[in-house]
Amino acid sequence: MKSFRVTVDATPEATEKAVREALSDEGFGVITEIDIAATFKAKLDFDRPPLKILGACNPGFARAALEHDPSIAFLLPCNVVVEQTEEGVTVSTADPRELIDDPSLDQLVTDVAARVERALDTVRSRLATKARPGGA
Repeated sequence: MKSFRVTVDATPEATEKAVREALSDEGFGVITEIDIAATFKAKLDFDRPPLKILGACNPGFARAALEHDPSIAFLLPCNVVVEQTEEGVTVSTADPRELIDDPSLDQLVTDVAARVERALDTVRSRLATKARPGGA
């Protein structure tokens, strides 16, 4: 699956803060948060490097998409992953153009993709980075 991805040379906490700010700049709020590392530790007594899934939502886009097709709810919110890797802290999210194949939603999905990609570019510019061009 195509995705947007950037790896930065920063702490997971600083990266998460930069991600939240960059998403906000693009009209998205983080409405859910899943701390996978903390959950694994609490439930399984298993240590793993930091990994959080931030559920981002732009209410205007969500409303327009849901009015067109209620099954879009399966894809909401947009998951943005902040994960400690050997290379640094990687921020990634699916390219929404890969998830929605409905020509009548092309403009909306293209706009969402552009905003998410700009948000990751903002994270890249705000933090010292080791960018990975082209995504995965």
